[in-house]
Amino acid sequence: MLIYLQMIESDEDKSKFAAIYEKYKGLMFHVAHEIMQNEHDAEDAVHHAFLALLKHLSKISEIECPKTRSYIVTIVERKAIDLIRSRKHEAGVEYNDAVGGVTVPLPGDHGLADAMAKLPVQYRQVLLLRYDSGYSVREIGKLFGKSAAAVQKMIERAKAELRALLVRDGVEI
Repeated sequence: MLIYLQMIESDEDKSKFAAIYEKYKGLMFHVAHEIMQNEHDAEDAVHHAFLALLKHLSKISEIECPKTRSYIVTIVERKAIDLIRSRKHEAGVEYNDAVGGVTVPLPGDHGLADAMAKLPVQYRQVLLLRYDSGYSVREIGKLFGKSAAAVQKMIERAKAELRALLVRDGVEI
């Protein structure tokens, strides 16, 4: 809060902002977290919302009223949505299977582990997230920035590729 207070010149506005901060910080985080579904991203959205509130502090006349609460919730929602949109634009680079990830040394058991290590990186990741770590298709979609349907299709393709590798290597399925 001290960082925000340093941006304000008058003592009256400082006390007003401090009261708003204490009253609404929990609500703001809750609203942002509901939208962002991630603690760190929610904190970013709340920070941007407080910066916006600093610019429009004069629009708030009464701290504890439904109008102020509604105004603050709207600002947080807009900032969270803006962050989501900006991150989608930043992540607009398509995944290229030809670009390798971390090279995984073959375990040497000539079975499932070897076949998993031979899979393209994204297939290996999606299978491990789904079947080893227990993530849902929807959660994996959020991690990869893809729809649940796209992730389900990726899992199907990864399983088909894994099955083909196992058959090629002569491993019984």
